[in-house]
Amino acid sequence: MSKSPESKAIIWVARIWSLVSFGFVLLFLFGEGLNGHGARPTQGEWIGLALWPGGVVLGLAIAWFRAKLGGVIAIASLIAFYLWSLWDRGRFPEGPYFVLVAAPGILFLLSSFSTRLRPQQKMRPV
Repeated sequence: MSKSPESKAIIWVARIWSLVSFGFVLLFLFGEGLNGHGARPTQGEWIGLALWPGGVVLGLAIAWFRAKLGGVIAIASLIAFYLWSLWDRGRFPEGPYFVLVAAPGILFLLSSFSTRLRPQQKMRPV
């Protein structure tokens, strides 16, 4: 199997976007989490944090090496986070940031589905 030029472009956009997503999450980690400001997460909130950003970032990191698997993990974590939020709080999270951080997962999936098989060359008898 080989990657089409479109697939290569999609995967590089996904990789660059995932680096931006990692940076965005790190800003929160160092800005709020390690600084000690604000209330500590409750036990229920740890579940949400495990899904987003935990599962999303894990999926995006895996997608650098295995695009389909990582993309599925990232998108499944995002969906699970939204379902958890609806169940726990009775509403979906507000703002586009959760989806924007996980969006490279969709691009990794698109890239993995756009591979094409090269026609096999016929071998000549020796």
